[in-house]
Amino acid sequence: MSNFFQRNKKPLLHVGFWAMYASYFFYNISYGRRGEPDWEHVIPDFLFHIISLLIISYINYFYFLPRLLKGQKVGRYLITFVPVFLVFSFLILLGKQYLIDGFTHEDDWVYSIRFGLNVYMAAFFVTAFVGLLKFVEDYFELETRSRELENRQLTSELRFLKAQVNPHFLFNTLNNLYFLAINKSDQTPEVIAKLSGMMRYMIHESNTEMVPLRKEVEYIENYLDLERLRLNEDVPITFEVNGAIDGVRITPMVLITFLENAFKHGIGNTRGDSWITVNLLIVEGLLQYTVTNSIVAQTDKTVREASGLGLSNVRRRLELSYPEPDQYTLEATEDEERYRVKLTIKL
Repeated sequence: MSNFFQRNKKPLLHVGFWAMYASYFFYNISYGRRGEPDWEHVIPDFLFHIISLLIISYINYFYFLPRLLKGQKVGRYLITFVPVFLVFSFLILLGKQYLIDGFTHEDDWVYSIRFGLNVYMAAFFVTAFVGLLKFVEDYFELETRSRELENRQLTSELRFLKAQVNPHFLFNTLNNLYFLAINKSDQTPEVIAKLSGMMRYMIHESNTEMVPLRKEVEYIENYLDLERLRLNEDVPITFEVNGAIDGVRITPMVLITFLENAFKHGIGNTRGDSWITVNLLIVEGLLQYTVTNSIVAQTDKTVREASGLGLSNVRRRLELSYPEPDQYTLEATEDEERYRVKLTIKL
């Protein structure tokens, strides 16, 4: 039912207005006057009045106003429409005088200035109101088109940001595979299988607005397995999940960005003092994701710039995916020994 009203709101708005006006006018010329209604005159007067106002109103609505809106020349509109309106209103007045009195002058009130003004004012206000509907409708249509255009632009931007993740991820995982292949590790086939599954998820499942959190958790677990294989278990890596994650949906490929940065900045060449801790908690309608890593000397400017690009990318994706105020918070803290980033999302 709501879809029906949404699709037909313009005609329903017009029908509603004319129903109310016709009801008011019918009551006014019948029961609104003293004495019993003279139906022989009331019905023709009612039909003639409503049909005449329909004609002049929609001549303005469909012909004169579109030309005004297109050319934005008020002077030309007034010069062309006002004479038409005055002549048509005069014809309405003559028609009503004939229907009510038959030009016999037995009912002098239909020839009074007051009656003539009532006819002209009714025609003016009805025509003006229907014309106002045109402006209102065009305004809301313009607003709707603007929002649709903005949504398409934001969707395109979000898809572009998601696409930026793909080569970044591929570069990192191929690096992992490269280390194993150089060392002729027996685990290379396992790595290829995990990489294939992760790429399948990225290409086929993550290109939607929201994905199940469990899928993201599996993706992170596979990523961590690849890193553990590459690092030969030399670096303590902890990943804890607490709370009910089933049924929870989030924007895809956001959580992994912070984890990738942790491996870039938290793993030194000696690896002896390096460590990474990842915590995912679902509690009271909130998702809390915390990544903490050790800090090592980092002199590679290219890596720092790439990390900054990744973080600005994920911040923009969060803005687009969670546009409501306070729908998410992102905090980062750092001291001499550790770097910590915490993402909180209202589910």
